[in-house]
Amino acid sequence: MDAVRLIGATRTALAQARAVHDIVTEAWQTQALAGAVGGHLAVHGPFEARAAAGSLSEAGARASGALRQTLRAGAIRAGQLTEVRDPWGALAGLCGLLGEVGIALVGVACSSDEDAMYWQCIEAIDAADETSDRVRWLQRRLASREREGGAA
Repeated sequence: MDAVRLIGATRTALAQARAVHDIVTEAWQTQALAGAVGGHLAVHGPFEARAAAGSLSEAGARASGALRQTLRAGAIRAGQLTEVRDPWGALAGLCGLLGEVGIALVGVACSSDEDAMYWQCIEAIDAADETSDRVRWLQRRLASREREGGAA
């Protein structure tokens, strides 16, 4: 499945999540998706952007353990990624989705009476912030490539 479609599906799932556990699960789903997109671009993307894409992949991959612990049933959505037809659209969608995840997690953390959930949200917020930084870095690398005339 294309990255933009998976980002849309994850955005919808986050918007429909009402329970704390579901919101946290979608946060980690987003991280795993960012890692998958980064991994795909590290292999199939423009040479000049592969290191930045690998960095994004690493940031998202760190979320795998947390997602596996958080996920009750079902699969990791990122496993369905088969292509990134529109790298710009995918990266812009990821940036937006990571921002939405951060906002949702702040809401959960602020309303949580449970220390463990609060700290899990803080960890997820930090991960989303780091991943957003890496997405933006990858966007800059792609923009630099285009300015230098390397776009195909």
